[in-house]
Amino acid sequence: MPTITCDPAAAADRLQAAGVSIDAGNTAHEQWRAERGDAVAVAYDEKVVVQGADPSDLTLLLDDGPDRAHVYFDGACRGNPGPAAVGWVLVTSDGIAADGGQRIGETTNNDAEYQALLRALEAARDLGASEIDVRGDSELIVKQVRGEYDTNEPTLRERRVRVRELLTEFDRWSIEHVPREVNERADELATEALDD
Repeated sequence: MPTITCDPAAAADRLQAAGVSIDAGNTAHEQWRAERGDAVAVAYDEKVVVQGADPSDLTLLLDDGPDRAHVYFDGACRGNPGPAAVGWVLVTSDGIAADGGQRIGETTNNDAEYQALLRALEAARDLGASEIDVRGDSELIVKQVRGEYDTNEPTLRERRVRVRELLTEFDRWSIEHVPREVNERADELATEALDD
Protein backbone atom coordinates (compact mmCIF):
# COMPACT_ATOMS: atom_id res chain seq x y z
CA MET A 1 0.00 0.00 0.00
CA PRO A 2 1.92 3.09 -1.22
CA THR A 3 1.96 6.12 1.07
CA ILE A 4 2.80 9.46 -0.48
CA THR A 5 3.89 12.29 1.82
CA CYS A 6 2.38 15.46 0.36
CA ASP A 7 -0.04 18.32 0.83
CA PRO A 8 -3.47 16.65 0.50
CA ALA A 9 -5.04 19.84 -0.95
CA ALA A 10 -2.37 20.04 -3.67
CA ALA A 11 -2.77 16.31 -4.33
CA ALA A 12 -6.53 16.76 -4.72
CA ASP A 13 -5.93 19.61 -7.19
CA ARG A 14 -3.54 17.43 -9.17
CA LEU A 15 -6.05 14.58 -9.35
CA GLN A 16 -8.90 16.87 -10.35
CA ALA A 17 -6.74 18.38 -13.11
CA ALA A 18 -6.37 14.82 -14.44
CA GLY A 19 -10.14 14.33 -14.40
CA VAL A 20 -10.39 12.31 -11.17
CA SER A 21 -13.38 13.07 -8.92
CA ILE A 22 -12.66 13.86 -5.28
CA ASP A 23 -15.22 12.68 -2.72
CA ALA A 24 -15.62 13.37 0.98
CA GLY A 25 -13.79 11.03 3.35
CA ASN A 26 -15.64 8.21 5.12
CA THR A 27 -14.39 9.14 8.60
CA ALA A 28 -13.42 12.28 10.48
CA HIS A 29 -9.74 11.40 9.90
CA GLU A 30 -10.07 11.22 6.12
CA GLN A 31 -9.85 14.53 4.27
CA TRP A 32 -10.99 13.06 0.94
CA ARG A 33 -11.16 9.91 -1.19
CA ALA A 34 -10.65 9.37 -4.90
CA GLU A 35 -11.02 6.37 -7.20
CA ARG A 36 -9.51 5.70 -10.61
CA GLY A 37 -9.33 2.34 -12.34
CA ASP A 38 -8.38 -0.27 -9.75
CA ALA A 39 -7.04 2.18 -7.15
CA VAL A 40 -8.46 4.18 -4.24
CA ALA A 41 -6.62 7.11 -2.64
CA VAL A 42 -7.42 8.31 0.86
CA ALA A 43 -6.01 11.61 2.13
CA TYR A 44 -4.99 12.13 5.75
CA ASP A 45 -2.90 14.90 7.34
CA GLU A 46 0.24 15.35 5.19
CA LYS A 47 -0.13 12.03 3.35
CA VAL A 48 -2.19 10.10 0.83
CA VAL A 49 -2.53 6.33 1.08
CA VAL A 50 -3.26 4.45 -2.14
CA GLN A 51 -4.71 0.96 -2.15
CA GLY A 52 -6.36 -1.41 -4.60
CA ALA A 53 -5.42 -3.96 -7.24
CA ASP A 54 -3.42 -1.44 -9.31
CA PRO A 55 -2.23 1.50 -7.16
CA SER A 56 -0.32 2.96 -10.12
CA ASP A 57 -3.68 4.12 -11.51
CA LEU A 58 -3.35 6.93 -8.92
CA THR A 59 0.25 6.96 -7.69
CA LEU A 60 1.48 7.98 -11.14
CA LEU A 61 -0.66 11.11 -10.87
CA LEU A 62 0.43 11.91 -7.31
CA ASP A 63 4.19 11.42 -7.46
CA ASP A 64 6.42 14.09 -8.94
CA GLY A 65 7.40 12.52 -12.21
CA PRO A 66 10.78 12.38 -13.92
CA ASP A 67 11.61 14.39 -17.01
CA ARG A 68 12.51 11.30 -19.03
CA ALA A 69 11.30 7.71 -19.16
CA HIS A 70 11.92 4.60 -21.22
CA VAL A 71 8.61 2.98 -22.14
CA TYR A 72 8.35 -0.72 -22.99
CA PHE A 73 5.16 -2.39 -24.28
CA ASP A 74 4.03 -5.84 -25.40
CA GLY A 75 0.79 -7.56 -26.34
CA ALA A 76 0.15 -11.29 -26.06
CA CYS A 77 -2.50 -13.35 -27.81
CA ARG A 78 -3.39 -17.07 -27.87
CA GLY A 79 -4.80 -17.64 -31.31
CA ASN A 80 -5.27 -14.79 -33.73
CA PRO A 81 -7.82 -13.65 -32.76
CA GLY A 82 -7.97 -15.14 -29.31
CA PRO A 83 -7.67 -14.33 -25.61
CA ALA A 84 -5.26 -11.42 -25.24
CA ALA A 85 -3.38 -9.39 -22.65
CA VAL A 86 -1.04 -6.40 -22.44
CA GLY A 87 2.13 -5.61 -20.52
CA TRP A 88 4.04 -2.35 -20.10
CA VAL A 89 6.97 -0.99 -18.10
CA LEU A 90 8.17 2.57 -17.37
CA VAL A 91 11.86 2.89 -16.50
CA THR A 92 13.46 6.09 -15.21
CA SER A 93 16.92 6.85 -13.87
CA ASP A 94 15.65 5.50 -10.52
CA GLY A 95 14.68 2.11 -11.99
CA ILE A 96 11.21 0.72 -12.73
CA ALA A 97 8.79 3.56 -11.95
CA ALA A 98 5.66 1.60 -12.85
CA ASP A 99 4.53 -1.48 -14.70
CA GLY A 100 1.35 -3.36 -15.38
CA GLY A 101 -0.31 -6.23 -17.15
CA GLN A 102 -3.92 -7.15 -17.73
CA ARG A 103 -6.23 -9.25 -19.86
CA ILE A 104 -8.11 -7.33 -22.53
CA GLY A 105 -10.57 -9.93 -23.82
CA GLU A 106 -10.43 -11.47 -27.29
CA THR A 107 -8.66 -9.67 -30.09
CA THR A 108 -5.83 -9.99 -32.60
CA ASN A 109 -2.15 -9.91 -31.74
CA ASN A 110 -1.63 -6.57 -33.50
CA ASP A 111 -4.55 -5.00 -31.65
CA ALA A 112 -3.12 -6.30 -28.35
CA GLU A 113 0.21 -4.65 -29.21
CA TYR A 114 -1.53 -1.32 -29.88
CA GLN A 115 -3.55 -1.55 -26.66
CA ALA A 116 -0.34 -2.25 -24.71
CA LEU A 117 1.29 0.80 -26.30
CA LEU A 118 -1.72 2.98 -25.44
CA ARG A 119 -1.68 1.89 -21.78
CA ALA A 120 2.07 2.49 -21.59
CA LEU A 121 1.76 6.00 -23.07
CA GLU A 122 -1.11 6.88 -20.72
CA ALA A 123 0.99 5.70 -17.77
CA ALA A 124 3.99 7.76 -18.95
CA ARG A 125 1.75 10.81 -19.29
CA ASP A 126 0.31 10.22 -15.81
CA LEU A 127 3.84 9.81 -14.44
CA GLY A 128 4.59 13.32 -15.71
CA ALA A 129 7.41 12.40 -18.08
CA SER A 130 8.07 15.11 -20.65
CA GLU A 131 10.43 13.01 -22.79
CA ILE A 132 9.96 9.33 -23.63
CA ASP A 133 11.81 6.68 -25.57
CA VAL A 134 9.35 3.93 -26.53
CA ARG A 135 10.54 0.37 -27.19
CA GLY A 136 8.56 -2.62 -28.44
CA ASP A 137 9.25 -5.91 -30.15
CA SER A 138 6.48 -5.51 -32.76
CA GLU A 139 8.18 -4.15 -35.86
CA LEU A 140 4.78 -3.69 -37.54
CA ILE A 141 3.41 -1.43 -34.80
CA VAL A 142 6.63 0.60 -34.57
CA LYS A 143 6.72 1.17 -38.33
CA GLN A 144 3.01 2.02 -38.47
CA VAL A 145 3.39 4.60 -35.68
CA ARG A 146 6.40 6.11 -37.46
CA GLY A 147 4.40 6.28 -40.70
CA GLU A 148 6.71 3.87 -42.54
CA TYR A 149 3.89 1.33 -43.07
CA ASP A 150 0.24 1.98 -43.89
CA THR A 151 -2.43 0.99 -41.42
CA ASN A 152 -5.30 -0.45 -43.44
CA GLU A 153 -7.33 -2.32 -40.83
CA PRO A 154 -9.92 0.12 -39.35
CA THR A 155 -9.44 -0.78 -35.66
CA LEU A 156 -5.66 -0.57 -35.92
CA ARG A 157 -5.94 2.70 -37.84
CA GLU A 158 -8.03 4.18 -34.97
CA ARG A 159 -5.52 2.92 -32.39
CA ARG A 160 -2.64 4.43 -34.39
CA VAL A 161 -4.41 7.81 -34.45
CA ARG A 162 -4.89 7.67 -30.66
CA VAL A 163 -1.22 6.72 -30.16
CA ARG A 164 -0.13 9.69 -32.29
CA GLU A 165 -2.44 11.99 -30.28
CA LEU A 166 -0.91 10.80 -27.01
CA LEU A 167 2.61 11.25 -28.35
CA THR A 168 1.91 14.95 -29.01
CA GLU A 169 1.52 15.41 -25.24
CA PHE A 170 5.28 14.84 -24.79
CA ASP A 171 7.97 17.43 -25.50
CA ARG A 172 10.11 14.77 -27.19
CA TRP A 173 9.52 11.15 -28.08
CA SER A 174 11.07 8.33 -30.08
CA ILE A 175 9.87 4.84 -30.90
CA GLU A 176 12.13 1.94 -31.78
CA HIS A 177 11.82 -1.77 -32.54
CA VAL A 178 13.90 -3.92 -30.16
CA PRO A 179 14.51 -7.68 -29.89
CA ARG A 180 12.17 -9.64 -27.60
CA GLU A 181 14.94 -10.14 -25.00
CA VAL A 182 15.27 -6.35 -24.57
CA ASN A 183 11.50 -6.18 -24.04
CA GLU A 184 11.47 -9.14 -21.66
CA ARG A 185 9.71 -7.55 -18.65
CA ALA A 186 6.78 -6.21 -20.68
CA ASP A 187 6.50 -9.61 -22.38
CA GLU A 188 6.47 -11.38 -18.99
CA LEU A 189 3.73 -9.09 -17.65
CA ALA A 190 1.54 -9.68 -20.71
CA THR A 191 2.07 -13.45 -20.52
CA GLU A 192 1.39 -13.55 -16.76
CA ALA A 193 -1.83 -11.59 -17.25
CA LEU A 194 -2.89 -13.98 -20.02
CA ASP A 195 -2.15 -17.01 -17.81
CA ASP A 196 -4.16 -15.65 -14.84
